[in-house]
Amino acid sequence: MEIIADKRPLGHLCLVLHAHLPFVRDPDQEHHLEESWLYEAMTESYMPLLHTFEDLLNDGVDFRITVSLSPPLLSMFRDDLLQRRYSDYLVRLENLADREITRNRNDSHSEALARMYKEKIRLTSDRYNNLYRRDLVSAFRSLADSGHVELITSSATHAYLPSLLSEPASLRAQLTIGRDYFKEATGLAAGGMWLPECGFSPEMDPLIRDAGVKFFFVESHGLVAGAPKPRFSIYAPAKTPSGAMVFARDVDSSSQVWSSVKGYPGDPDYRDFYRDAGFDIGFEGLREFLPHGIRTFTGLKYYRITGMSGEKLPYIPEAAIKKAEEHAGDFLRKKEAQVAALGGRLGIRPLITAAYDAELFGHWWFEGPHWLRTFLINLSGPSGRSIRPVTPSEYMSEHTAMETVMPSMSSWGKKGYGATWIDESNDWMYRRLISASGLMSGASADNMSASGLKRRALNQAARELLLAQSSDWAFMINSGSAAEFAKNRFIEHTGNFFYLQSAIKNDTIDAAKVGRLEDKDNIFQTLDFRTFCGRS
Repeated sequence: MEIIADKRPLGHLCLVLHAHLPFVRDPDQEHHLEESWLYEAMTESYMPLLHTFEDLLNDGVDFRITVSLSPPLLSMFRDDLLQRRYSDYLVRLENLADREITRNRNDSHSEALARMYKEKIRLTSDRYNNLYRRDLVSAFRSLADSGHVELITSSATHAYLPSLLSEPASLRAQLTIGRDYFKEATGLAAGGMWLPECGFSPEMDPLIRDAGVKFFFVESHGLVAGAPKPRFSIYAPAKTPSGAMVFARDVDSSSQVWSSVKGYPGDPDYRDFYRDAGFDIGFEGLREFLPHGIRTFTGLKYYRITGMSGEKLPYIPEAAIKKAEEHAGDFLRKKEAQVAALGGRLGIRPLITAAYDAELFGHWWFEGPHWLRTFLINLSGPSGRSIRPVTPSEYMSEHTAMETVMPSMSSWGKKGYGATWIDESNDWMYRRLISASGLMSGASADNMSASGLKRRALNQAARELLLAQSSDWAFMINSGSAAEFAKNRFIEHTGNFFYLQSAIKNDTIDAAKVGRLEDKDNIFQTLDFRTFCGRS
């Protein structure tokens, strides 16, 4: 009898990129320092990733990847003011590259790097303004239509959801508004949701079900410590008691790629993120690019990581690209070994969920998009056939029998729970948030039939509350990174909220003031405040 070998893959790989930035938009200040966070990420991560996926499609590569686009990011992508400002930013950046070519004319290596940057900026500007017509949401939607990219979303303003457990109306609003805005922006119904900061608590399970979320992601210990203990650890998704599927991030994949110490991005041949022309050259040469007058990153960098000691050495793109390709091959070999070992031990074809911040690729790790492109090509070729790339929806359609597990409270933050977002540095914020959440629920219930100016004020109060609930502010205060900016933003949004609530209650609404807030904090323009009492 002829024995036919099993040609099926040994396991599956689910690659997930989560893209999010806090909502930052100031129509009153033409050159806003913090808006540059968006422009940097668009130039260095989102545009290169779009280009990477489009190249793979054009080359006929059979890849799969899942991309989470948070509602604040989608809103900023769609904003006319920010679109125009980003286009202007690219003009200033290309002009800076021109000046850098001149400045480095006596240093052939640095001059060549400056020319490389200028060409990248020129291509980015052409693609953004002419190919995409400044519409990155449609560009990502086109990728989703190809069947190779699954788009999902996050909660409305990326709130750390376990912090809202005492305010179920706000928690529900974060989930449903995030879901609804994603559909409004992309025209797609998101099957899954990236829970902000991978923050989960068992009390959230029925609310996740009610929001129509079919799957979500947790940190590895969230599933490992679930009840009952999952038979297959983190290497197969489980079903929560309410019916949503939960995928757990793979610890090994995270450290191999994400860690700047143990992972690939820390290799000495890669470009150094922190050594930037924005801090190296005289400010006079930066004046046009930095009209706000504050030194910051330009993306023009001339040095490689080099190592822990000694003077930084010049960046050599060819060596870095070669290293990225070597690391892509290494990662595939590690995944093949991992699924083979797990399959033998667990008796299943395991699923590896490798999830990362999208901004790692290109922004923090300049060579990251090339690494990703090479890995996906390798994965689709003969050397990668022991592993099949899948999206969560694809995997779920093929695997219907899953054990039921209630994940434990968990997050990706320090110590694995809530310490990053609730500690002595930022716990003062929650007194305001809890008070505001209760007031919003009460005002919504009391004014169900509000119209005209009162309805506008209630809708804007809901926007200000949602923006105040963003996990970014507590994170930045905890980490000390842009802490004063985060504190001011939180105080501004809660101050706006309490003003509006008082004006609504006392019938003293100032139409001009409401109009100014609607113009500045214009996220979710079709928002209905009644979401906060479960009706809309």
